Amino acid sequence: MSNAPEPRFIVDNNVAKLARWLRIMGYDAISFKGGDDRRMIDLALGGGRVLVTRDRQIMKRRVIASGRLKAILIEQEWSQYQLRQLVRTMNLKDAGAFSLCVECNRTLLPRRREEVEDLVPPHVYRTHTQYMQCPSCRRVYWQGSHWAAMRRRIEESGWNRDGDTPVRKEDGEG
Repeated sequence: MSNAPEPRFIVDNNVAKLARWLRIMGYDAISFKGGDDRRMIDLALGGGRVLVTRDRQIMKRRVIASGRLKAILIEQEWSQYQLRQLVRTMNLKDAGAFSLCVECNRTLLPRRREEVEDLVPPHVYRTHTQYMQCPSCRRVYWQGSHWAAMRRRIEESGWNRDGDTPVRKEDGEG
């Protein structure tokens, strides 16, 4: 197993859903919502981030073509295939799945059940005992049916939570 730091990402607006999926998988991923490609490149370079985009023109920029800035051109339109491509290309493994807020990219903090009683639906409070909360936006997370569906989706992308080589599936499978 490598001791190399996990990649960090900056995700172009044209593949914005990937930022959320990367966060679900435990990867630091910021969304770039601005229209200025130069600013996005500067943020990627300054933060040591991999740029993820569908913009073929940005891939022609010298800083990318020379290899100074790593960038991934996403070929697919459908987000599930985009995620599959990114997992394969970057050989993504478990980087602490479900440890980051999908909204603001901050590390989630464990919360006692009593601390979230007024923040979650009554049924959730009655049926769950473990909770995480974002210190920034205060969103509360728990391992409910939505969590299980997200886990299935990232596993279908070829991601392997055990840190082994991702499972390879053909695009028509799954």
